[in-house]
Amino acid sequence: MVGETNLGVLLSSMKTKLVDGIYVFVTLKNHAIPTMLEPRMMFMEAEGTTLILTKEEAEAAALDYEFPCRMITLEIHSSLEAVGFLARITKELAKENMGVNPVSGFYHDHLFVPDGRQDDALRILQTLADEA
Repeated sequence: MVGETNLGVLLSSMKTKLVDGIYVFVTLKNHAIPTMLEPRMMFMEAEGTTLILTKEEAEAAALDYEFPCRMITLEIHSSLEAVGFLARITKELAKENMGVNPVSGFYHDHLFVPDGRQDDALRILQTLADEA
């Protein structure tokens, strides 16, 4: 199943979904992931394993965390080879002084934006889709 590669189609067809909950980033030095955790994302780096978890999960497991954020799913099946989609989105968010941590899954891209800025991000994304 091939995803969309055309930047114009990606932007104009983009719908957004604000996922419930507050998410945080955690790093584990020993790469051992506690079995009770259900991370949204896991990525192994030389320095440790990064997890994106709900804040609730991190606190229940007594894990140190950073970047309380909200997750916005871009509801269009973007190709892993699409060029410029996330670059265009992060550029628009940067114009509003908003950091974002994008994560690409096989079917969708997900944006982790600062908690409290999710409405700003949704407005920016809607404007971007409307103008495409």
